Amino acid sequence: MNDVAKVIQLHDIDFEARSRPAPRRWPGQSAASPVTSLTDRLAETTPPPPRSLGDLVRDTVAEGIRGTADFARRRLTGDYQVDEFGLDEHLLESVLLPALRPLAEQWFRVEVNGLEHLPESGGALIVANHAGVLPLDGLMLQLAVHDRHRAQRVVRLLAADLVFETPVIGGLARKAGHTLACPADAERLLRTGELAGVFPEGYKGIGKAYGDRYKLQRFGRGGFVSAAVRTGVPIIPCSIVGSEEIYPKLANLEPLARLLGLPYFPVTPLFPHLGLLGMVPLPAKWYIEFGEPIETGAYEPEAADDAMTMFDITDQVRENIQQSLYKRLAKRRNAFSG
Repeated sequence: MNDVAKVIQLHDIDFEARSRPAPRRWPGQSAASPVTSLTDRLAETTPPPPRSLGDLVRDTVAEGIRGTADFARRRLTGDYQVDEFGLDEHLLESVLLPALRPLAEQWFRVEVNGLEHLPESGGALIVANHAGVLPLDGLMLQLAVHDRHRAQRVVRLLAADLVFETPVIGGLARKAGHTLACPADAERLLRTGELAGVFPEGYKGIGKAYGDRYKLQRFGRGGFVSAAVRTGVPIIPCSIVGSEEIYPKLANLEPLARLLGLPYFPVTPLFPHLGLLGMVPLPAKWYIEFGEPIETGAYEPEAADDAMTMFDITDQVRENIQQSLYKRLAKRRNAFSG
């Protein structure tokens, strides 16, 4: 037998094709996927070029002109509403609150906590501590709720007679939605589902000496509690830290206060010897905190005439605010950095 080697003929085989790896197809991927060029991908991820300062200024001025023109048109044509208490929401949101925002956001750097305790609708009464010589705490409270609460509610502050007797200030207070601090007006607001705010310390709180800072004064006669009980709305304690340091009251010029018909005439580190410059508030860091509501719905309306019941609820609200102040002060490093 002859050992003859057999030759096996190889057909045309593309070895290069076999050596190339097969394309991997991921689950759900079609056989023909669209191909995006590198240029397109770079165009999608590359941020637009920064706008020039001139463009920013031009757009800001144009937006301001448009806003001013729209405001003037609505005022001239009467396209705005005023409620029975004098609230002019168009003026409030277009002029008054924008004027306060730089002071709150840049100067006082207001932080707000506990907004979830404020109802999105329906009547409620916010009760807060009062301080600072001038009632800026009320304005900061109103701005904080309007800008940061989900429902952007307007707080209707109950203010003293002097506010409405002061020229210009009284008219602006009415247009901002504030009214006289009396039980009748408070009940009317709460019955119509408004969010009202009150500072029951009154002049004793806002005009107290710096040495008594954050020590709550007596809460009047409990009129705010009776209004809440008669209308069945919750009372929401509110503590404000930072207001005591904006105008540290070192003394009170009582003879001058009596001459001018004022409850006090303060002497601060900068006022009155620096004149109007001394009225610039110090840049204290502010904290506004809302506590858990104190429900009054379980009381009968007649309970508002029971002096002991009113005293107990008033004392509960006052103690709640005082403890909240102490807790915040214990966390604070200093008055200006927080």
